[in-house]
Amino acid sequence: MKRLVLIITFALGSFCFAKAQDEDSGKRAEKIQALKIAFITQKLGLSSDEAQRFWPVYNQYESEIRSAFRENRDGDVIENDERLLNIRKKYRPEFVKVLGEPRMNKLFSAEREFRGVLLQHLKNRNNQQGQMLHRR
Repeated sequence: MKRLVLIITFALGSFCFAKAQDEDSGKRAEKIQALKIAFITQKLGLSSDEAQRFWPVYNQYESEIRSAFRENRDGDVIENDERLLNIRKKYRPEFVKVLGEPRMNKLFSAEREFRGVLLQHLKNRNNQQGQMLHRR
């Protein structure tokens, strides 16, 4: 577990520090998405057959979540949580078909864990950049 977090953190660091100012946000988003795919695939232990069935469903699910948040960016927090829950409920049967019940639950934990690793990396990066500015 610690090893995986270390690998993801190192990979994120490599991607973000390599000319971060020159990269456009689209490329950064693609790299983060690739890391997320690797993270979730590893956490769920997806076989190649399962991955082929899982990722199209997950991509639809994620697209719906993004759309819901874009539509209600400044809206009520409880309404946003309710929308997220409803989308999860909608896709639950599809995820269970591909993953089974126990790994379907792991999926949501893996998403949360990835966000935590990503946020921690961004905090560390901001702290390092702030320290570099103070040294100049």
